[in-house]
Amino acid sequence: MSAITDERRPDDPSVPDDASTPPGGRPGRDALRQMGSPHRARNVKDVIARVVMWFCFFLAMVPLVWILWTVISKGAHLLGSMQWWTGNQRNINSDDAGGGARHAIEGTLQMVGMTALIAVPIGIFTAVYLVEYGRGRLAKAISFTVDILSGVPSIVAALFIYAVWVTTFGLSRSGFAAALALVLLMIPVVVRSTEEMLKLVPNELREAAYALGVPKWVTVVKVVLRTAFSGIITGVLLGIARVMGETAPLLILAPYTKNFQRDLFNGNFPTLPMMINQDRGDFALATAAERMWAAALTLIILVLLLNIIGRVIAYFGSVKK
Repeated sequence: MSAITDERRPDDPSVPDDASTPPGGRPGRDALRQMGSPHRARNVKDVIARVVMWFCFFLAMVPLVWILWTVISKGAHLLGSMQWWTGNQRNINSDDAGGGARHAIEGTLQMVGMTALIAVPIGIFTAVYLVEYGRGRLAKAISFTVDILSGVPSIVAALFIYAVWVTTFGLSRSGFAAALALVLLMIPVVVRSTEEMLKLVPNELREAAYALGVPKWVTVVKVVLRTAFSGIITGVLLGIARVMGETAPLLILAPYTKNFQRDLFNGNFPTLPMMINQDRGDFALATAAERMWAAALTLIILVLLLNIIGRVIAYFGSVKK
């Protein structure tokens, strides 16, 4: 009876005009109209929420578009020159035109590669332990440590590595020392993103593997990690984007050089953030300003290319339904 009553419309001629509902009877037309008012209120709230959401989206896009337009308009000029991609800044003063950024591009990729080589396995293994095995005080201590690392400023991480690497062990400043500081900044991002992706894997998949007699570690490797592979790659890319533009660790641990340098363990090291910072004091000069904007645009392009490559790897490496 209730199902039939709910389907009646207020404009149905068979519905009486009175708003009262007799005992044991069906509601009148006015009563049905009043019953429809909550639906209209929800629709109004939905429209308001959509408008607010889109307004906030466009409001957040304004500074992003402004920054991108500024960098592209002021830095795209030098990127069209082949010298920018093949040369370096050796013997190029701030007021001199020309020079390239290949030394800084190679140095940035090499340092970020070393950082990812150390941070990604540690971050993934830590996340797997916390989700699949971690229980008790040790898991709580690890989780607390990750939370602390996620809030550590980059300058503090750089000073810690300087105190251990240079002051305690007496080793020289180098690109590898800066990579160690970047590892401290990248690990929390990889751990938290991987942890959330592993939690999204349905427990039914684990239980099905256990029912077939598959050991737990095989289930984690073959089922859980394969299912969460695309999300893990996204977390790794977020970590790389987090550390690629850092400047504080490079200022303290990896002094800049205008020459080619492919040895991470000895000597000054060229990177794009330090190349930008190198000409900061001579920003009033047109040539120095152009190089700064061009180096910033090159850094953005590198991050974009790494994200595209990671998306392609995640697409072909994830489990297909």
